Formats: sequence, structure tokens, C-alpha cells
Amino acid sequence: MSLSDPPSHPGDPLDVGDPAPEFAETLVTPEGDTREASLSELLDNPVLLSFYTVDFSPDCIEEWCAFRDFDWFASGEQVNVVGVSKSGPRLHRRFIDRLDLGFPLYADTDLAISESFGVAYRTFGLFRRSRRSCFLVDEEGVIRYRWLGEHWLDPTRDTPPVDELHEAVRAEIGDDPETFGF
Repeated sequence: MSLSDPPSHPGDPLDVGDPAPEFAETLVTPEGDTREASLSELLDNPVLLSFYTVDFSPDCIEEWCAFRDFDWFASGEQVNVVGVSKSGPRLHRRFIDRLDLGFPLYADTDLAISESFGVAYRTFGLFRRSRRSCFLVDEEGVIRYRWLGEHWLDPTRDTPPVDELHEAVRAEIGDDPETFGF
């Protein structure tokens, strides 16, 4: 693995080609399990980490419903989709159940994961949260795609471009639509 320590310039988002930082945090699965899990444990396939603010905010519901509704995200056979937010394990469990999500969610309650990827910020200078962003990490732990929300006032209002994410994943795993499920 080429997973590394956080970037040398905290606050700068990681970029394509950078090694993803290794971390271990509480992961809540759709099957009901809650356990400590590292990023390297998930790298049997490329991992799409989707950072978002908190569970049950309207913009996050829209994002995760869009991911859920695209079967290629849900296949789990060629890419592991994993959410990361400040919400805790109990709220994640309710969020997964309410939206019928097929994706695990990391509880980044202290924003350590967000900080290591350079996407933690203060909204309106007050409240710490994760900047809406996505990172596609290959099996070697290298970032192959990055999307950052860019709304001028509140980055939580941006929605990841699902078509662009789809193309990035296809480029990483190959272009076989028969098995991709899209």
C-alpha cells in the first residue's frame, strides 16, 4: 500500500496522484454492523469516499438518494462507495435505514478524516464540518479522481456530478458496461 500520513500543508485538499492518508474510524454498515475499520481494509476494490456535512440535511439526502438510485454504485463488486461525515454511529444507522442505503458510512465525529484529506472547514467561520467532496482511491491507495464543492458561500450546497464520477470509476476499473450495472 502507498497510504501515507496527512498532507504536509493541512487545509490543502489532496489532489489526483497524491497518496490517500491511512485512517481507522467507526464504520456503520448497511447490514447493521458498527466497527472500527481502516481505509486499507476497504481497498480490495477502488474506494469512492464521499464527504458530506451531516445526516438528514436536505442536500445530503439528495446526494445519497442519487447515489442509491444509480445501480452501479450499489453493486459493490467493482467499487466500494463509503460516506464520511461528522454524524455519529447512531445517527448513521438511522440515516442508512431511513434512506435504504447500500453503503457504509464513517463516523468522522472529530473531523480527523476530513482534516487528513484537507476538506475540513468552518461554515460561516463558525461551525466545523466537511466540505462536500469525493475522492476515488485505487487499490494501491492513490487518489485517481477528486471533486470538491465550490459554492462561494457554503460548499455544502454543491452536489457531486454523478455522471463525472461514473466516468472516473469506469476509467479506473475498465469499460465493461455489461458487468458494471449502469
